[in-house]
Amino acid sequence: MNLWQAVILGIVEGLTEFLPVSSTGHLTVVEKLLGLQVADAGVTAFTAIIQVGAIVACVVYFWHDIVRLAAAWFRGLANTDARDHNYRLAWYVILGSIPIGLVGFLGRHIISGSLRNLWVVVAAWIGWSIAMMAAERLGNQKRHEQDVTLQDALIVGLVQCIALIPGVSRSGATISAGLTLGIDRVTATRMSFFLAIPALLAAGSFEAATGAGAIASTVGWLPTIVATLVSLVVAYVSIAWLLRFVAHHRLTAFVGYRVAAGLLVAALLGFGLITAT
Repeated sequence: MNLWQAVILGIVEGLTEFLPVSSTGHLTVVEKLLGLQVADAGVTAFTAIIQVGAIVACVVYFWHDIVRLAAAWFRGLANTDARDHNYRLAWYVILGSIPIGLVGFLGRHIISGSLRNLWVVVAAWIGWSIAMMAAERLGNQKRHEQDVTLQDALIVGLVQCIALIPGVSRSGATISAGLTLGIDRVTATRMSFFLAIPALLAAGSFEAATGAGAIASTVGWLPTIVATLVSLVVAYVSIAWLLRFVAHHRLTAFVGYRVAAGLLVAALLGFGLITAT
């Protein structure tokens, strides 16, 4: 991989990781357009590892919230009288992250294999757009952060597993689930960010450990590091923008783009300009 390709992919990752448009779907398409073999073990590992840059941006952006929740969690473990809303919310993030960890680990060969297909991306882009529209229509958004329950966290965590399908979008899935449960859009978005941190850190760390040899012999570590750093910077800006955007706009604002992207890739596939795998 050339450094200019790494920069492009880092920008794509940073822009799309937290927007409800699917970073994996975009990376799969762009990697194909750049002539990379998306099913190659090194490219698959690269795709997961550069997400760490975006998640570090999330940690930096929400650092004060993370410290608040962590402090409340440790206080609550030591003192039952200190078990407040922040203590419970910390547990919700921990428990809500378990489903995607289990499903991602058990299904990792399918996720990095047969699902890395552009027809899957097209179907998910268009199909999950319907779910996003339904979530905005069904959700009354009358519940706020202090109203979130363990059941909410587990449901959102389970729905997050659907985002392992390229094209669905992790944020699109989790925000949609939160809206359907009646949670307001900003709180649902913040929950999406909090649940992303353990899931993406675990995925990136696992790929770095298991795919180190494949990275070294194919993509190379220098392009991987460059792409990760670029994704960190771009993702930080993307997070700040999205939180301001969802405060005043519906999630369905992204549906038109998702459908157009799906139709464009389908046309490219149909005319044989790119291959599905």
